[in-house]
Amino acid sequence: MSLKDSLRFLTLRNSIHSLILSPRKFTFPYKLSFSPLSAMDSNSSSTLVLCGKSTAENEIALSLKSNKTLKLPGDSEVSVLLKSELEKPPEENSFRIDSYMGSLSTSQFGRFLIWSPRLPSTHDVVSHNFGELPFGTVCVADVQFKGRGRSKNVWESPRGCLMFSFTMQMEDGRVVPLVQYVVSLAITEAIKDVCDKNGLPCIDVKIKWPNDLYLNGLKVGGILCTSTYRSKKFKVSAGIGLNVDNEKPTTCLNAVLKELSVVAFQLSREEILAAFFEKFEKFNDLFVNQGFQTLEELYYKTWLHSGQRVIVQEKNEDQMVENVVTIQGLTSSGYLLAIGDDNQMYELHPDGNSLDFFKGLIRRKLD
Repeated sequence: MSLKDSLRFLTLRNSIHSLILSPRKFTFPYKLSFSPLSAMDSNSSSTLVLCGKSTAENEIALSLKSNKTLKLPGDSEVSVLLKSELEKPPEENSFRIDSYMGSLSTSQFGRFLIWSPRLPSTHDVVSHNFGELPFGTVCVADVQFKGRGRSKNVWESPRGCLMFSFTMQMEDGRVVPLVQYVVSLAITEAIKDVCDKNGLPCIDVKIKWPNDLYLNGLKVGGILCTSTYRSKKFKVSAGIGLNVDNEKPTTCLNAVLKELSVVAFQLSREEILAAFFEKFEKFNDLFVNQGFQTLEELYYKTWLHSGQRVIVQEKNEDQMVENVVTIQGLTSSGYLLAIGDDNQMYELHPDGNSLDFFKGLIRRKLD
């Protein structure tokens, strides 16, 4: 079979798991409300509050503010404050900067924080200002109303969601597509670590390839990674959304925890974020220096698809032919590795059009 003949569009029907389609636009069935802090007018501009873990990082924050360095796409109005300039503490349910910094013990990631009570998109903040920000900068928002998803989907996220984006750099472009899997794994393992640290039952969040997070069959989060190539390096911006404390429209971590535990305990966004960066820093070091294969075993224990049998429908001239394939894992380039009942190995690519990666795939025969 030639490469041209093998590259055909397939529709894939899942024979085991029930897959949930992501909507084009995701809205919540109630009005989002926000009470601004003193010196913050969210209606006229987006406010960014800067804070560093160390004195040196706080000096960077001062420089960024003094030089009016930070911008938003489209030249949207932005005001910048240092954490020390807040006239009063944020609202009770706002992100607690001190709690987060007190829990953080990394050497690079997450040490420089940008927090906003309300933003169009955390991902746009870090990607638009990539060259001005310290390596590993994280941006967190309490409310995000123009979040970015796959295929330019728009997401509206209210309070109770952990919404953040951070920066990293890579030199080997061949492994850049695998970064999202490292991020996904770090999130799931961080949640387990926080539960274990607090003596709680394990909340077993699973990874749905390539970038969704599922809990008890319902979506609770997702990951978006983008990159640009400059000065012989790939500038990667990773965005994550995780539903920690909002049960609508599906479920959240604390709702499941309440069912599992007799202890009245609430997972916090701050503790999960700090645990995430500790996990990611460790996993990323292994990934960069030894390759993704060092993390594959743990990844396959966490994702939903090992041994998953699916039926593919492929049009051959005027006939529709069905073939059964079994997902084995990931290829070296980050796509799905599958084996057919004819013992032929295939690499499965998304077609770029389907809302669900498992509804439209391109199959490439592997020699």
